[in-house]
Amino acid sequence: MFKRIALFAVTNIAVLLVLSVVLRILGVDRVLDESGAIDYRSLLIFSALFGMTGSVISLLMSKWSAKRMTGAHVITNPSSPTEQWLLSTVRRQAEMAGIGMPEVAIYQAPEINAFATGARRNNALVAVSTGLLKAMTQDEAEAVIGHEVSHVANGDMVTLTLLQGVLNTFVIFVSRIAGIVVDSMLRGNREGQGGGGYGGPGYFLVSMLMQVVLGVLATMVVRWFSRYREFRADAGGARLAGRDKMIAALKRLGQGREENVLPQQLSAFGIKGGFAAGMQRFFATHPPLQERIAALQRARG
Repeated sequence: MFKRIALFAVTNIAVLLVLSVVLRILGVDRVLDESGAIDYRSLLIFSALFGMTGSVISLLMSKWSAKRMTGAHVITNPSSPTEQWLLSTVRRQAEMAGIGMPEVAIYQAPEINAFATGARRNNALVAVSTGLLKAMTQDEAEAVIGHEVSHVANGDMVTLTLLQGVLNTFVIFVSRIAGIVVDSMLRGNREGQGGGGYGGPGYFLVSMLMQVVLGVLATMVVRWFSRYREFRADAGGARLAGRDKMIAALKRLGQGREENVLPQQLSAFGIKGGFAAGMQRFFATHPPLQERIAALQRARG
């Protein structure tokens, strides 16, 4: 655990240092020009670099970090009939979906769950839990695999990353403009000493407040897309494995009472999401299973 925390901290410090150097080289390390007016170009580049970098790095490291966090064992040489069936099922569905063969892995967990991740459609990872393999029939497991393969084929991981990065950029950009404007008003449009002109308390308070408020709204947008893509992946699983199998798999998921043990960074990529009611529904990564089943049944009708 300590090694993971240390690695995370060192990585973030390195990213910040590299970004600082890049911003300095590009000449966009200041968001006000010499007259004290907002330099929108520099501010947009600044916002995009800090808004997109974290999301892109997370995507590029997604396979490696997912295997590390879950302890997933990648199947290279099948050692059992179950592993052989799992590999052949993923290979067949990947061919049907028109993507490259993903890495296939199994991770130890009592819950019924599976996830897919990866930076590219032709270089992804599909992992299933031991709990899923024990609790589901092969037909149900086939539908779950089809759901995950559909996530890869739809490019959901990349789209979610880009959406998060764009929204992060928007939040940083707008919150800093608001802070600069309010700080300028509070200081009587006087330029700050030594350049900058946006170091007053008004700037910090307003920009932080706006970043929190806009960040919440951005999270709601990202979570809406996450729920939408689950419906699409269910439909994809129905095409690859059969609608009745997909419906049966979702019903089986609803019977599981095990706690979701997927790390928070991966919970949005699992087939099973937590229960959410009231306002929490707007922040849920997955729609209720009943709604997903109903959507498949309506499509069949």
